[in-house]
Formats: sequence, C-alpha cells, structure tokens
Amino acid sequence: MDKIKGLVSALFTPLKEDGSINYDVLPQMIDDAIAADITGFYVLGSTGEGISLSTDERKALAEASVNLVNGRVPVMIQIGHNSLAESKILAKHAQKIGASAISANAPSYFKVSNVDVLIDCMAEISRDVHLPFYYYHIPPLTGAYINMVEFLQKAPEKIPTLAGIKFSEMDPGKFLQCKNFAGGKYDILWGCDEQLIAALAVGAEGAVGSTYGFMPKLYQEVMRNFTSGKMTEARSLMQLAYEVVEALNRHAPIHPCMKAVMRMLGYEVGNHRLPQPALSPEQERLLKADLERLGFFEWSIKPLVRA
Repeated sequence: MDKIKGLVSALFTPLKEDGSINYDVLPQMIDDAIAADITGFYVLGSTGEGISLSTDERKALAEASVNLVNGRVPVMIQIGHNSLAESKILAKHAQKIGASAISANAPSYFKVSNVDVLIDCMAEISRDVHLPFYYYHIPPLTGAYINMVEFLQKAPEKIPTLAGIKFSEMDPGKFLQCKNFAGGKYDILWGCDEQLIAALAVGAEGAVGSTYGFMPKLYQEVMRNFTSGKMTEARSLMQLAYEVVEALNRHAPIHPCMKAVMRMLGYEVGNHRLPQPALSPEQERLLKADLERLGFFEWSIKPLVRA
C-alpha cells in the first residue's frame, strides 16, 4: 500500500437506541465521505468506539465497512485491545475480509512501560498477518508515553510489516522526527485535527481525524491554501476549525458531542456507549447554538458534498 495522502476519516460507529449497531446508516456515511474526497477510513478507533464493542461486533462492523467501501479508498481497521489474544483474532479477521491495513493502540489497563514491551505487544498481535501495520500512538488515552523514534529504530526487526504510525500526540516536533526517520521511510499520519496546520508546517501529507467526518472540505481548503502559499487564508480557515473543536469540548466530552453533530446533520448515529455519557437536551441546544454562530451548518459536509 502506498503512503496515505489527504484526509482519512475516523469512522463513527452508528448505534440504535438499544445500543446495537445501526448498519443501515453506514452506506450513507461512507458514500458521503467519499464524495467529499475523503481518502480513506480508520475504523474502530477512539471515534469508532472500538474499545467499547465486543469482538464479534468489531468483526461485523469491520466487514461491513470494507464491503461498503468496496475498494474505492483504503480501509484501516483498528484492532487494539487489552487482550492481545483478542487483538490477534481481530488482526486475522481484518486480513480475511480484505482490509487495506491494520492499526493498534497499546494495551491501557496494565500500562506499557517501555519501548521493548510495546514492540513485543505489537509484534505478537501482527504476527502471521501480512497487512501493513500502523501503530496507533495516543498516549493521553493509553498512558504509553513511548519515544516513537526509538520505536521506529527497534520495531522493524520484530514487526516486518510496520508501515507507519497514526501519531495522535500534540507534538509537531516529535512528529517531524518520525517523519524524517530513515529518510522518510515510514508513513506518519497526523492524528490531532485542530492542530493540522502545525503538522503541515513540518511536512504532514496525510492525517486521520474525527472531525474530517463532518467538515472535510474546510480542512481540505486549509491544506490547499497552505500548499499554494496562501498562508493568511490557511490560518483563517484553521482558526474556524479550531473554534468548532473548541465548541465540541465546551459543554460535554468531545466524542458524544461529535455524535450529536452527526445527528444534527441527519446521520442517525445514536449516542455513545457508556462510560461515555449522552448529552442532555440543554447541552445539545448549547452546542447547536455555538455551531450556528460559527456558520457551521452552511459549510459542513452536507452542502459541501459534490453533486
């Protein structure tokens, strides 16, 4: 698989009122995102609530996503789990269904304490699977504050399928070190939406994010303006994206707020599973008011999808 360019959407897992997966919504979500020039999907990560789903649910959603995308863009399946045995099952299933790549975060209940343990964990779950492997580096959630340059130095010996890192630590300098490691051999994908312009400044070409699912064109315009040297325009658009993310963080945890935005746009994605709380009607009202002040519903994914 070639290095990923552009914006990869972290796919939301739509849920029904009873908490089961709502597969009926997936075709619309996937088709709309591809029509809006999303260049790939990251399935069952933090946004996709992979950690809150059973192994059987994760396998079913992964297969449905791969089938619906039908080869139009790459599909990366997140297989991380506190049980390495379950991760191995998910990895082999991803290969069986024709996923483009697999990715995994570190186990998080028993914290990974050093780079060698992390490599042993990732080697264990990717063994006998021939798909490209991306480590999902998200230390604020896993507690695995591991030096990623050292990981890239040591990991290939035990993880021959290592393709890159989904880099979800807000440190463009460390990202740059990883991107330039071994002459730029590895695909380092930026994973912090609201800091995209900082990543572009240090050479990011591909990024994975939650908010790309409902405002991809805004970020694409940031990238286009940045690439063409129109920095004033790029900064202005990036400020607008940042203010949307600020609004998402203002009234409740960000993940339930993002699902609320998807519902406002007509996607019946439901609420998050516990322990992520549902928004109260008042929280949802305040969030919608903030977004209206930013003109969000005039330029979000719905009106920006190409006819």
